Amino acid sequence: MRKLAALDLRLLRLLRTRGHTPVVETALIRLAQAGENGLLWNALATVGGTLSARRRDDYVRAIEIVLVTLFLNAVVKQTVRRARPVLEEALPALTPVLSGRSYPSAHASTSFAGARALAAAGLPAAPLRAVAAAMALSRPYLGVHYPSDVLAGAVLGDAVARLMTP
Repeated sequence: MRKLAALDLRLLRLLRTRGHTPVVETALIRLAQAGENGLLWNALATVGGTLSARRRDDYVRAIEIVLVTLFLNAVVKQTVRRARPVLEEALPALTPVLSGRSYPSAHASTSFAGARALAAAGLPAAPLRAVAAAMALSRPYLGVHYPSDVLAGAVLGDAVARLMTP
C-alpha cells in the first residue's frame, strides 16, 4: 500500500510540475469550472433534450445519471474522507475546491458518467471521452486531486452510467 501511495504522489508531482504554461493552466482552470457538479454534462444534455424531441428521454436519463453519480460520489467521499493533496509551498493548488475531501474525484466521476450517457443519447463518443479525460486529468494537473482519486472517480462514473443505461 505504501508503494501505491508513493507512486500516487510521484504522479501528482509530475502532473503538477510538467507542461505548465499560463495558457494551459487558464484553459484547464476554465474546464474545471465548467465541470463543477457535472454542470458541463448537464448543460449538454439540456441542450440536446431541447433540440431533439425524439431523443429527449435519453437526454433526461443522462442528467439523471450525472446527478446519481454526483450523489454516490459524495457518499463515497464522506465515507473515505481522504484529504486533498498538499504539496510543498512552491506547488500550491491552482484552483479553489468546494470541499476538503479528495477521493474520489467528482469531476472525473461526473465526466465519465456524462460522456457515456451522452454517447448513449446519440452524441459522438470519441469527443465526449476526450473531454472527460481532459477534465479528469485537469484535477491532478491543478493540484487538487491525487491521480488515484481521478481513476476511482472515472471507474465510479463509468460504472453508474453502464448500470443506468439500457
